[in-house]
Amino acid sequence: MRGYFGFGAEGISKPMNMGNLVRSAHAFGAKFVFTVSAHYSVREGKSDTSKAPNHLPWYDWDKCEDMTLPNKCKLVGVELIDNAIELPTFHHPKQAAYVLGPEMGSLSSEMLRKCDYVIKIPTKFCINVQIAGSIVMYDLSLIHISEPTRRYAISYAVFCLK
Repeated sequence: MRGYFGFGAEGISKPMNMGNLVRSAHAFGAKFVFTVSAHYSVREGKSDTSKAPNHLPWYDWDKCEDMTLPNKCKLVGVELIDNAIELPTFHHPKQAAYVLGPEMGSLSSEMLRKCDYVIKIPTKFCINVQIAGSIVMYDLSLIHISEPTRRYAISYAVFCLK
């Protein structure tokens, strides 16, 4: 895979959700994970059986303004808002950090202003934060299916039900 991606959440409070999100990020090949304004206990999630913090850098920022991303890294918000780009049409940056909102809320207005892009999964209503993250990570993995390490080119179609 060329480039890299990181995955994180703002204001997340449930350790199981963060644990699942981090485990998925690790499984899909993220290079780092992060939280912003997270509840103190999110690292306690027993759901991360891969022990991702032993293998990936984990950054904790107290607030949006504290975030420091690598040079050329684009911040991509994942939020179900009207003016967001629908995931099936989004061209993922080669260097990106994806941020999701809290379980019972949305990305803060400060975070939305900080984002270079805001994307949405075309659903009728919000879905679990970890499920949303995994869908985005899977979509991101599809752009790398013609990697030189693969023996055969794979074609695929994206269907969006409304």
